[in-house]
Amino acid sequence: MKPLLTAATLACATLGAIHTQAQDFPSKAINITVPNPPGGMNQVHAQPLSTILERITSQPAPVVNRPGAVSAAGTAYVVNQPPDGHSWLVTTANLHLALEKDKLYGIKSPYSLNQMGFIALMSADPLIMGVHPVLPVKNVKELIALAKARPNELVFSTSGPYGITHTPQVLFLNATKTTMRHLPTTGGGPAITQALGGHSQVTAGAPATMVPHGKTGKLRLIASWGDKTHPAVPEVPTFKSMGIDIEAYLWVGLFTSAAVPEATMTKVRELARRATSDPLFKKALQNLQVVPDYRDGPEFRKFFDADHQRMAAAVKSIGKI
Repeated sequence: MKPLLTAATLACATLGAIHTQAQDFPSKAINITVPNPPGGMNQVHAQPLSTILERITSQPAPVVNRPGAVSAAGTAYVVNQPPDGHSWLVTTANLHLALEKDKLYGIKSPYSLNQMGFIALMSADPLIMGVHPVLPVKNVKELIALAKARPNELVFSTSGPYGITHTPQVLFLNATKTTMRHLPTTGGGPAITQALGGHSQVTAGAPATMVPHGKTGKLRLIASWGDKTHPAVPEVPTFKSMGIDIEAYLWVGLFTSAAVPEATMTKVRELARRATSDPLFKKALQNLQVVPDYRDGPEFRKFFDADHQRMAAAVKSIGKI
């Protein structure tokens, strides 16, 4: 009988500790990890988030860049921290793209999806397709016709193999049964630079980086991977509106360890909701043509799973390079 009493006592003590932890959250600094070098979409979200969290919690909320292994190093760091809700990760679709690439090559990943706790989606801008203005196409229909007339001659530039601008363009090629040559680069900026210089004829990027070049005429913007047009370029049609059933987003989300107790996770998600609904956060994103798109954990998970499924199919179709 005594062991049962001891077990019950321990269980009550554990539940009590979890309840106290949830009540006290946050009780110390909220460490925000960006798994990339400074700059880029993750940083754009993390910095205003940090400022607002410090104001509303009276706790430090430092942003720490932990680059390495295409964001895998920073991701693994967060999921292996104590599950108390004080370690947050700001990241993109590289989260699942890295896993799919590892799977393709038979590499053991430093983290798994079941270790990820979904806090919230913060934004999900569609990619925008642009072509060099010397290319004799005014729209997607003409691009498809040209690519079919000149198979594997046109060049498309991306941020790198299996990355967040490579896989969406592969979805386009697969859906339209066209072929082009791939010009991988070291990032989204360099991929666009290659198109501006005429080294590639087709590229894709976030509205924040593509729209300025569209306005100056350095690139011709012809399509969006969104389910609806983007407010910065309402004249640019979606692939879906043209009968090409593909979607792809440069989304940025908030994660923590899946081991965080449910009571604490509820507090974490509520704090994230308050911070991302702050006018300062929204203004910081809108200044860079990023549209805030808050979705709480469960809704974010549904969005994530659909995106993961699409991109996993693209990675599989690319195969080993």
